[in-house]
Amino acid sequence: MTSPAPPSLFAQTVAILRKDVRTELRTREVIVTLVFFSILVAVLSSVAFFVDGPGMRRVAAGALWTTIPFAGVLGLVRVFAREREWDGWTALVLSPADPVAIYLAKAAFVFLLLTAVELVLVPVVALLFGVSLGRFGGALAILLALGTLGFSIVGALFGALTVRTRARDLVLSVVLLPLLLPALLPAVMATRDLFEGARLADLAAWIRILGVYDLVSLICALWIFPTLADA
Repeated sequence: MTSPAPPSLFAQTVAILRKDVRTELRTREVIVTLVFFSILVAVLSSVAFFVDGPGMRRVAAGALWTTIPFAGVLGLVRVFAREREWDGWTALVLSPADPVAIYLAKAAFVFLLLTAVELVLVPVVALLFGVSLGRFGGALAILLALGTLGFSIVGALFGALTVRTRARDLVLSVVLLPLLLPALLPAVMATRDLFEGARLADLAAWIRILGVYDLVSLICALWIFPTLADA
């Protein structure tokens, strides 16, 4: 009698991702914290950097891309702290699941988490800073998707790296944020230009930089993570 074929990489990734999503939907501890944090930062930014006229739209790009990475770091800390409880990370790594599937599931979960936060944050920023989502929404969605993907790819890798570290909050912030700078700068510049009236074609160079960053980061992460998981 032949043994059944092992689940595919895709099936393993979906199974782990489903577990994380189910856990979050049951507790809602991470998403609620991130949403309230993001709204608070957006409101404070609109008050602190208030200027009359179209200058508010320039500030909106900085407020948006300041809030997203800090909310992401906060989410990463809690997501991987949850894996540390009851030694869940060790159980996950020692399971028959492919390390690549574990990594892809964690990166996808962080991406979904931040996307859910952005669905609330972007309308709030648009309202506070006078940005027309009807005019800029499509191009902004592309920039947010690429920037969030880059954060998720790098964040999941370093979240796993620091999961057993006691001072993981500090280590994650110190290590992760400088590595995200090549993605955050193009994202801020492109969003600023967009809010000033640039067309999507005018942002092609920034979009290419973000795409290359995401691709290179993903290749490096897929190469490093299996070794990291075995450590």
